[in-house]
Amino acid sequence: MAKVHLRKVTRENFRECLNLQVTELQKSWVATTTQSLAEAYVDPNLFPLAVYDGSVCGYEQPEAPMIGFTMYEIVAGVGFIIRLMIDQKYQRQGYGKATMIEVIRRLKLYPDVEMIATSYRQGNKIAAELYQGLGFRQWDISDAISNPTEVYVKLED
Repeated sequence: MAKVHLRKVTRENFRECLNLQVTELQKSWVATTTQSLAEAYVDPNLFPLAVYDGSVCGYEQPEAPMIGFTMYEIVAGVGFIIRLMIDQKYQRQGYGKATMIEVIRRLKLYPDVEMIATSYRQGNKIAAELYQGLGFRQWDISDAISNPTEVYVKLED
């Protein structure tokens, strides 16, 4: 199984982060890293993270390329995974699942987090299968009514 290492997005790696690309089909499902980093700049509740292969753990300057991006927020007791994006060159290798497992592990370390949740665009079968396989189930929250193109799910323990 793939292993990942998450790092802060820094001055040294942010250009590489901006260059991450999804497939043409996925562009309507995932916000760009430019948009995500801009949101994180103005919102202290957002935690943007660069995704690397687990082999770079322990190295100050990773020799391997950045393979993806994730971002979560912690608000009102909910650790909400806002973004998950694996570059098109590294998809279908288990990195998406490994990233979700690592983000969930980290969110569980926050005493304030009582629930872990995420959402995905309707029609994104890959995301639906990934989240369902990790134990996420339908979450009937009021945001779902105001965002009918999003499916909201929460992690069932």
